[in-house]
Amino acid sequence: MSLITGSEGVAGTTRPTLPAVLVLPPRLTASAEAIRDAAAQRGLRTVRLPTFEVPDGVVGHHVHAGPSFADVVAPALGIGLLEAPVDWLARLPEEFTRRDVRLTTIREAWAVRHPVFAKSPNDKGIRAMVYGDGTKLPGADAVEPDTPVLVSDVVGFDTEVRLHVLDSAVVAASRYASAGSRSLGQAPRDAVAFGTELLGAVGDTLPSAIVVDVGTIDGRWAVIEANAAWASGCYTSDPSVVLDVITRAARPVESIGAHDRRFLRPTG
Repeated sequence: MSLITGSEGVAGTTRPTLPAVLVLPPRLTASAEAIRDAAAQRGLRTVRLPTFEVPDGVVGHHVHAGPSFADVVAPALGIGLLEAPVDWLARLPEEFTRRDVRLTTIREAWAVRHPVFAKSPNDKGIRAMVYGDGTKLPGADAVEPDTPVLVSDVVGFDTEVRLHVLDSAVVAASRYASAGSRSLGQAPRDAVAFGTELLGAVGDTLPSAIVVDVGTIDGRWAVIEANAAWASGCYTSDPSVVLDVITRAARPVESIGAHDRRFLRPTG
């Protein structure tokens, strides 16, 4: 695969019409390779950049990559990235989370003196894991004290399922873990039913394209987290369907409507 270049497509200039271009990072996971192949079958062109820099003349309309790559490449190409609000999980009714979840600052989380599960809301800055107490979290030498962090009760998920969502509807689902270990397979029907119930209640609080991970706690379904579709793997879901969600979640800024503009990832 070679770089795709042209005189158009740079932010602020006229974009070409067809074919659209999907930009990929230097290293591809098996999931990203499946998305690349689905894009090729559909007639989308793909460009795999050798570094995190965008060479002059490179055209891009969509991106599928992790946050560190997307945060550099998407703004340079005029691509808007959709994601859930940082406090989305914390604002959900407990009937959907089955646990207490708070959005706070890491400064406040440092004072916690009991085991908690903590993570960054929308990136990997603070590793998602159980911390023995607040002193085990990254310190002031690693993160700014006002950095937002999601803190929740420590629970165990028996089965974990990824739901790809488009226009408040579950369009693809895949089991990815069981009893804390990776386990790929078909999603249980009740996971999709739970996702449908969730979206019926709070779908308007999410962008039109998003990933929602759900799991069972003592046999009851609960929301694990929401993830940006442009940065999420497809597991065993149909890559062509997942591609629909990705290309909606990361697309030219000028094509993003009023509803989704509320969910644009900050740039800068």
